[in-house]
Amino acid sequence: MSDWLGGGRHHRHTVGSGRVEAGPTGLRLVRGACPGLVYSNAQLDDYQGLPRRRFPWRPPVSLTVRARFSHSHSELKGTAGFGFWNDPFWMTGRRWPALPQAIWFFFSSPPSNMALAAGVPGHGWKAATIDASRWPFLLLLPTAPLALPLMRWPWLYRRLWPVGQAAMGVCEALVPTAMTDWHTYRIVWEKGRARFWVDETLILACATAPCGPAGLVIWLDNQYMVVTPQGRFAHGLVGCDREQWLEIAAVTVSRGSDSFV
Repeated sequence: MSDWLGGGRHHRHTVGSGRVEAGPTGLRLVRGACPGLVYSNAQLDDYQGLPRRRFPWRPPVSLTVRARFSHSHSELKGTAGFGFWNDPFWMTGRRWPALPQAIWFFFSSPPSNMALAAGVPGHGWKAATIDASRWPFLLLLPTAPLALPLMRWPWLYRRLWPVGQAAMGVCEALVPTAMTDWHTYRIVWEKGRARFWVDETLILACATAPCGPAGLVIWLDNQYMVVTPQGRFAHGLVGCDREQWLEIAAVTVSRGSDSFV
């Protein structure tokens, strides 16, 4: 088991009004007040400067984070969270773009609408997985121009989208606890499955999981994104008139399966 915060393994990445500073019990990722025209991000990660093939994490691995937020899910703006992903969109370096892989606790505020899991809202505070590099999804991609317009019919959506969701390895559940309170969040990432705990409660078990490699990221920014099965796609920035933060008291990472529950 390694102390990721104290072991010197992480890099800081700040843009716009974002900053990383000492908090009362750990590190605070702070995003100051910012207009919706300027990107702002406060981030810790362990993959800056690496090619994607050298990202450090593959299953089996477990992640435990002790964290709280300055604002509730109805007040927090942009996106935030922590977990593992493959940084597919050139966020921290020049790499070839890639289809997304992620296993994380993820927050997004309106106007974000990433409605990829049937029955789960397209924004909010979630435990989530996605692996769009899986071969079932690659086989379905050529049908997208026909399938996406059909998804606008509710009865076709109910029949067709479960196939797309399974092909993308999408598995999600809302986190049922208050973001402003201290909680211990845990991800157990194994080959072919994933489990998410908040404190001592299992909130999500997935029968699929990304294969990696992935990097560990903790962030708070002011982006939004719209991706829906009906073919709606958009991306932009959210303005915020107040300072907001994510405070991290501890981050531990364990390789292997001996310590898994």
